Amino acid sequence: MSDGPLILGIETSCDETGVGIVRGTTLLANAIASSMDEQARYGGVVPEIAARAHLEAMQPTLDAALAEAGVALGDVDAIAVTSGPGLAGALMVGVGAAKALAIALGKPLYAVNHLVGHVGVDLLRPAEEGGGELELPTVALLVSGGHTSLLLVRDLLDDVELLGETVDDAAGEAFDKVARLLGLPYPGGPQIDRAAASGDPTAIAFPRGLTAAKDQAAHRFDFSFSGLKTAVARHVEQCRARGEEVPVADVAASFREAVVDVLTAKAIAACRELGVPRLMLGGGVVANARLREVAAERAAAAGIALRIPPFALCTDNGAMIAAVGAQLVAAGRAPSSWDVGADSTLPATVVQA
Repeated sequence: MSDGPLILGIETSCDETGVGIVRGTTLLANAIASSMDEQARYGGVVPEIAARAHLEAMQPTLDAALAEAGVALGDVDAIAVTSGPGLAGALMVGVGAAKALAIALGKPLYAVNHLVGHVGVDLLRPAEEGGGELELPTVALLVSGGHTSLLLVRDLLDDVELLGETVDDAAGEAFDKVARLLGLPYPGGPQIDRAAASGDPTAIAFPRGLTAAKDQAAHRFDFSFSGLKTAVARHVEQCRARGEEVPVADVAASFREAVVDVLTAKAIAACRELGVPRLMLGGGVVANARLREVAAERAAAAGIALRIPPFALCTDNGAMIAAVGAQLVAAGRAPSSWDVGADSTLPATVVQA
């Protein structure tokens, strides 16, 4: 077990209540409760339902993490919590819980950036897989239901630059919307993946957003999936208007290929143009088999080292927040102030709020 501060991390930026415990760079617990089944009834995340689910899940998830780690609440050295970005109401539950714990225990509070947490989680790899330290600089492609961001990380605590982000739908959001168009249940990512397995990814030439020459100056590393979603909707409408059965597998495969193509092409281009020989993937959409496959192929062809955290650490989790908190404590950073709040639009460049 590594030395270092014992940190409890809380993550409630969307629909997963995460409580993680780390000591230095050693993962001790990663407890997660999801309200996905409740959200599925509405075909997507309803912020008010997510916030209420966090309230109900916080104590059981905290208890589960402490039991898994084999530590008492009073043993922790500090509390870390996601303060943004994310859903405002959901974030408020986590920040409120973290403040209450910190005050009750007399422990310092560290408010952490959710996106930076997805990068810091790579510290928690087992030692034999290169855990315990980050190889920097790295380009990080973060892809989830709420975020699609491309970061340049020169220093985890002091130098995170936002290279680009989605200008409309996040990739995960687009998967959910297209799944709905195809009559597939929520969440859309796994359903599209399943349907695409038997489809032809070249069957339909769906658009690749913000890849045209005219977009390179202003949106070189930005993403857009709204036009792609609209193109899928039109294709489905045209099939039905002609009285034809919608080729769900081909539509799913062609849509997925368009998303993966843009994500990986822009990420590899960023590595090449900035001279960064490594790429890290994070976020729940990394569960997509085709995304991992194409990223691996393109990274290998470009001589770029690819890092993908274990899937349990790719989705939103408290362990990643604890990992960044541990780095802040170890670096001697002052705690966050007690008046720190939830910030749904916290910039990626702000590591600690």
